[in-house]
Amino acid sequence: MESIEDVVIVGAGLAGLGTALGLHRKGIKSLVLESADSLRATGFSLLVWTNGWRALDMLGIGDSIRPHQVRLQKGVAVSAASGEITSQTTYTSPSKFGEHEARCVTRNLLVKTLEEELPQGTIRYSSKLVSIEEEGDLKILLLADGSILKTKVLVGCDGVNSVIARWLGFKKPSFSGRSACRGLTTFPNGHGFKPEFLQYFGCGLRCGFLPCNEKSIYWFFTWTPAAEDEDMGENASKMKQFAVTKLRMAKIPEDVIEVVENTEMGTIVSSPLRFRSPADLLWGNISKGNVCVAGDALHTMTPDLGQGGCLALEDSVVLARCLGDAILGARGKGGGEYAAAAAASVEDGLEEYAKGRRWRSFGVIATAYVMGTIQQSDGAVMNYLRDNLLSAAMGNMYLKKADFDCGEL
Repeated sequence: MESIEDVVIVGAGLAGLGTALGLHRKGIKSLVLESADSLRATGFSLLVWTNGWRALDMLGIGDSIRPHQVRLQKGVAVSAASGEITSQTTYTSPSKFGEHEARCVTRNLLVKTLEEELPQGTIRYSSKLVSIEEEGDLKILLLADGSILKTKVLVGCDGVNSVIARWLGFKKPSFSGRSACRGLTTFPNGHGFKPEFLQYFGCGLRCGFLPCNEKSIYWFFTWTPAAEDEDMGENASKMKQFAVTKLRMAKIPEDVIEVVENTEMGTIVSSPLRFRSPADLLWGNISKGNVCVAGDALHTMTPDLGQGGCLALEDSVVLARCLGDAILGARGKGGGEYAAAAAASVEDGLEEYAKGRRWRSFGVIATAYVMGTIQQSDGAVMNYLRDNLLSAAMGNMYLKKADFDCGEL
């Protein structure tokens, strides 16, 4: 069966659902294609910084999420080599646009809230994009089940292995040389941890612990894998034991290690850390004609700034504004109907979006990569530089990159 859509968004992650909701707020219908058979909850939780909350507020759902997640008061950096606190950063300090805000949000809550705000039928599940063809100003989408869609605008929010990013000419994201394990631990009687982002650096590892609420803690552990670690991600039990062993070799308190030990196997995931080369962003096609990318498909990055999800939410607001204004402007000229004459307007709108996101994405990707390398590195010289000279600056960098306003819809 063949149909024609005005806007098709591939991927029901943060960027995809956020863009669909932004367009909906502007009165524009879109169709979201999701390859899975239900909403994706991979990752369990994500840290939403000040810029992410601004985007959520623009989408109209910030206040629906805040009551469920504890507000983090500060970040505490600790040397894994010495066990000493190397810096503390206040997360409620003034920003350019008010006061900083950081909360660790469960992914299920975030994507479910986005989904519930969309009109019924917006998301089509079990719809995996296989290839893209062109027919004049239309893009023809071939799906894995054999069905075909035609669309006047195509938005790729299809993640790290994006089909649409490859169509635009982007290379595959590069392996950073590091891997990460993540988990979510629930304590039925409460965990007792302070509302702080606790991080340990050095000894060849980087790990962090973030309370989501009074009962749940999200944690991560990054390391540089050896050849014998290749199958680590396949076995949650092996991964957990590996993480616990590494943490015990460092100067990390037992009550913190117990957070990892108490994690259920089904809530542990492991994956290599990949990133989009900043050079690709400078010279690549973020948009081309009536096609563009957003979210991880655009700015795959290492998680060392906790900005991947926040940038995806920023993307959704900026893209919905630029694309929405272009479509509404074209409709105004065409008697209320989206006609072929709107192609030039849409192209201009997507170019405006790409221009606004290129340098923002470049800066965050590059900063995250450098910070992750410094934080995880080992050796006497690096330990001294990081713990005595760089720790406070890195703590402040989280707030600096979060002090950004994506604007209104």
